[in-house]
Amino acid sequence: MELLRDRSAEFEGIRVQTFGVSRDSPWTHIAWIQALDLNFPLLSDWNGEAIHGFGIAQVFRGFKDIARRSAFLVDQTETVRGAWSYGDTEVPDFDQLLAAAKEL
Repeated sequence: MELLRDRSAEFEGIRVQTFGVSRDSPWTHIAWIQALDLNFPLLSDWNGEAIHGFGIAQVFRGFKDIARRSAFLVDQTETVRGAWSYGDTEVPDFDQLLAAAKEL
């Protein structure tokens, strides 16, 4: 999340709105936004609809329905234009995400 925060101006510069999404509650998101000084909204997938809809649910450390670390590029018509998935210890390649967004 901190990497996205630190690079959010680059996304804004190409008119891409960024969001973080997790299964955490909206109340937990308030704490994360404050603790990490995030400058983009966090959306709660409390019921798991998004992780199942995007096919990124996994079992992680014995917990079911945990989101696999992922990034999606969605255009203004709500069409997914790009999807990336990462291992549990990997971080998104923001240069790759920016390049894909610039191609739209």
